[in-house]
Amino acid sequence: MLTLIAAAAENNALGKDNELLWHLPDDFKHFKDLTSHHFIIMGRKTFESFPKPLPNRTHIIITRQEEYDAPASCIVVNSLEKALDLVTEQEESFIIGGGEIYHLALPFADKIELTRVHTTVEADAFFPTFDVKEWELVREEFHDKDARHQYPFTFLTYIKK
Repeated sequence: MLTLIAAAAENNALGKDNELLWHLPDDFKHFKDLTSHHFIIMGRKTFESFPKPLPNRTHIIITRQEEYDAPASCIVVNSLEKALDLVTEQEESFIIGGGEIYHLALPFADKIELTRVHTTVEADAFFPTFDVKEWELVREEFHDKDARHQYPFTFLTYIKK
């Protein structure tokens, strides 16, 4: 199963200048809980936005750069198709960004784990628009803003029909 996992604003904004647009600790925990002990597929820029590889996950980095210097624990490929070939036997693998990788992977996805952040912000990376008629919303969990969360947000889980 291939799952797209993202936190996106109401206007599908994901990030700007290779930075996240908010700090939502409960969303970080949700991401960690879902992706730990799984393969995570990402573009080079997304990978480079991390201070170090995320623990307890197998990283697959997609880049057009030949001989990209990644930590030995990471797998580097030059296309989404090659990344998907590596995870076909996995119970569940996750696409974690960025915007271009989400767009390329959407037709292959079986599931979307979307944290809808209830705000509109300026961005240069966006989650792709998807036709909700092709997806069934199977889980919805609202979280209001509080002392630790600048914006309210909703965890949404969609399964492809």
